[in-house]
Amino acid sequence: MPTKLTILLITVLLTSCSPRDFLSRRLATDLIIASDDFKTPQQYLLETGVLSNKDYESPEFVVFEHRGWISATTARCTPGMVPPPCWDVLLTPAGVDAIHAILPDASGRSSVPIPAAKRQLVAVTGISKQGASADVEFTWKWTPLNEIGAALYSSDVQYKSTVAFRQFDDGWRIVGSVPHPPQSMSEALKNAEPVP
Repeated sequence: MPTKLTILLITVLLTSCSPRDFLSRRLATDLIIASDDFKTPQQYLLETGVLSNKDYESPEFVVFEHRGWISATTARCTPGMVPPPCWDVLLTPAGVDAIHAILPDASGRSSVPIPAAKRQLVAVTGISKQGASADVEFTWKWTPLNEIGAALYSSDVQYKSTVAFRQFDDGWRIVGSVPHPPQSMSEALKNAEPVP
């Protein structure tokens, strides 16, 4: 039968540890989701007016044209705009409606930043710890915020990222900036690879 001293000692030991002292998948999940880089929504910058052929043939403009949100006619290239031909890109009435549903005050601007999607954590898939450092691998996907986001960002594609964690006196934290690998959260999200 445990003595009162043993019970007191066990209680003191258990209360001296914080949940942040152990890097579990749950803690890693919470810290990733709370990260400003992870929470920042993806914006798409829609530009209209005279654009180079390179800009006009981008995958996003193909989607916009396929949806009937833009129309374009050939236009004279301004000096330094390459490669020709150039295009005068205009929003169609359907495009104006799609933009106004998201940003009611976007009229008349030739460059419109559109909040399109946010990241959704799918799972923490692995933790590799070495002392007070760790690499956490996780999968995530885009969740469209509106009709334009749904056209540009598929919620079916998952991405794999790895981010660096470090243990401090108050528990584990995501490393903000790293002078050498492993990657910070911002770099991990930029360098994400689609999951096969």
